[in-house]
Amino acid sequence: MSGHSKWANIKHRKGKQDAVKGVMFTKLGREIIVAARAGGGNPEANFRLKIAIAKAKAANMPNDNIKRAIEKGAGGMDGANYEELTYEGYGPGGTAVMVKAMTDNRNRTAGEIRHIFSKNGGNMGETGCVGWMFKEKGVLTIDKEDCKQSVDDLMLLALDLGADDLQEEEDAIEITTPPEAFQAVKEGMEAAGVVFSDGEVTMVPENSVIVTDLEQAKYVLRMMEALEDHDDVQNTFTNFDVPDEIAEKLA
Repeated sequence: MSGHSKWANIKHRKGKQDAVKGVMFTKLGREIIVAARAGGGNPEANFRLKIAIAKAKAANMPNDNIKRAIEKGAGGMDGANYEELTYEGYGPGGTAVMVKAMTDNRNRTAGEIRHIFSKNGGNMGETGCVGWMFKEKGVLTIDKEDCKQSVDDLMLLALDLGADDLQEEEDAIEITTPPEAFQAVKEGMEAAGVVFSDGEVTMVPENSVIVTDLEQAKYVLRMMEALEDHDDVQNTFTNFDVPDEIAEKLA
C-alpha cells in the first residue's frame, strides 16, 4: 500500500475521533470560510468551496454550521484574517513532510511547527525542499466490504469518467484522478451506485520512503499526529511507508 494510503488511513480514523471532539468541525469551518472569501459563496461557481463542503458533509458537520461558515466567508463577517501557509521539512528516516496551515499569526505558527519537527527528530526546511516530491491528485476510496461492483467494472467506469488509475488493496480500492476531474468522477460513480468511504483532492507522494526501524517509525507517526493536532494545521502529507510487520507493531 502506498505511503499516502497508510497515512491517509491513520488520518481518516483520527478524523472521526476529532469530529467527536469538535476539532475537525473547527478546521473544516475555517476551510469553508477561506474558500468562500476567495471565490464567493456559490459552490457551483467555486470548486474549492464545493470540495470543502463535501468534506464537511462527509464528516457529518451540521448543515447550519456549513451555512454559517459560507455566510461568514462570502460576507467577510469573520473577524480573523486567515493566511494560508505551507511548511515543508523532513521527518525521521528521511521522510518528506508537507504541512498546510491557516493562521492569523504566521510568526507564532511557524515557531510552533518548527518545534514539533525538531522535538520529534525532524527538521523544517525551506519552501520547495520537498514539494517537488508530491503531486496534486483526487483520491477516492471504496471499502471492499461495502462494494457491490467488480473491480473490472469499477475500473472501466472510473476511466470512462476521467480517472487516472485504480489500485486494489487488501481491504480497499483507491481511485486517483486529475484534480479538475475529481468531482465529475465522484458524482458519476455515485450515480452508478458506488459508495465511497473517503474522497479528497490531496497531495500524493510520487515515491515512498520505507522506514524499517521501529523507533524511527514511532517518531514519524508521533510527529505527524502532533502536526495534525495543531490548531492552525489544516492538512498534512508525507511519503512515509512501513513494512507490514512494523505497521502491526505500531497498531
